[in-house]
Amino acid sequence: MRPSRTLLRLAALLSLFLMAGLVAAAQQPSPPAPAQPAQPPAAEKQVKEYTLTPEKYEQAIAYSRAQYQLYFIGFVYGLAILLVVLLARLAPRFRDWAERASQRRVIQVIIFAPLLQLALGVLGLPTDIYGHWLSLRYDQSVQGWGSWFWDYTKAGLIGLVIGTFLIWILYGVVRRSPRRWWFYFWLASLPILVFLLFIAPVVIHPLFFKFEPLEKTQPALVTEIEKVVERGGLTIPRDRMFEMKASEKLKSVSAYLTGFGASKRVVVWDTTIGKMTVPQTLFVFGHEMGHYVLGHIPKRIAFIAVVLLVCLFLGYRGMHWALGRWGERWGVRGVDDWASLPVLMLLLSLFGFLFSPAGSSYSRWQEHQADVYGLEVIHGLVPESGRVAGEAFQILGEINLADPEPSTFIKVWLYSHPPLNERIVFAQAYDPWGKGEKPQFVPAQ
Repeated sequence: MRPSRTLLRLAALLSLFLMAGLVAAAQQPSPPAPAQPAQPPAAEKQVKEYTLTPEKYEQAIAYSRAQYQLYFIGFVYGLAILLVVLLARLAPRFRDWAERASQRRVIQVIIFAPLLQLALGVLGLPTDIYGHWLSLRYDQSVQGWGSWFWDYTKAGLIGLVIGTFLIWILYGVVRRSPRRWWFYFWLASLPILVFLLFIAPVVIHPLFFKFEPLEKTQPALVTEIEKVVERGGLTIPRDRMFEMKASEKLKSVSAYLTGFGASKRVVVWDTTIGKMTVPQTLFVFGHEMGHYVLGHIPKRIAFIAVVLLVCLFLGYRGMHWALGRWGERWGVRGVDDWASLPVLMLLLSLFGFLFSPAGSSYSRWQEHQADVYGLEVIHGLVPESGRVAGEAFQILGEINLADPEPSTFIKVWLYSHPPLNERIVFAQAYDPWGKGEKPQFVPAQ
């Protein structure tokens, strides 16, 4: 329910753009949930606003500020890495090795793309290590460094495969259509993104977490979830409901719908089961189900697709300008040269950064809609749904050390969800049933 880290740490920025729509299976690594009843006692009084103890408040402020600094410093550091790669002519060196090895383009990309991605991955490792160190320092992670590096390696290997394939497609299109490659590559990227979204729950997520049938571990919870699913007009068989062993690495709580068609499934994290009551868990699930029922996934794909198209067009124009001025100095022969990839990545990174406020604003709007849906879909199934939602948000904030006072700039630029206090206040006030009004999404029962 708070902004998450992308599961696949793709070394190539092109891969990152295409994977941006994936529902990440991993968020901030954190310690396992302590042993406690599946249904802890409900809060004694209604949560009217997001509050923290003085000690927690100081920790939340310090942790949030550190994360904000890491984000902006990481962006600048990433640009600096690409500039170093260009000035040191690493890409032309890798290109020369690939061209000496074979005349066949497919062999060349198999040599060039992994070498460049590995170089960028190694150079970018310090900020990733620092991010995990922050999680450990602020008690957000229990995952040891060995386990973290193994996950990092697995994600990197997946990124190498996907990135190499995308780079091969990109430069094949560039060679065949020098003036419209940006459009044709965009068209080719869309089915790839949809395919990745389809296989992620079945192929990718299990590489990082263990899943067990929810009916086996929490049969009573399955019965309650089925009521919410039915209220939302969906049909999901019990064998498509799973418990994810998030507590081995994460402290965050979540429950969600993922995939589509044959890969559609319900996932509830064991941290959620351990730290929230069943009603609170149902609200979290109802929120995530709202994304599915309201069509947020295809809408988000469409939004990402539009942004990607604009960025690719700007990248096309920017590459010609940049190579005209510095191409010889960087050792890049032209746009169709493998060695031009860092130039495109630098431009896409810059344009993507500038589009961040628009993406964050769009995401916050969707998340607010999902909050409304979550409140409506559990109304009548869960007594005092607004109070339950407020309690769930409070638990989320305490676990994640959410910033109690984000600035307007930070909210606009970085927040993919509304600040917690706004969500808690809204949950308490939203009551169309008591006011004789019509709910926005779920018909009154």
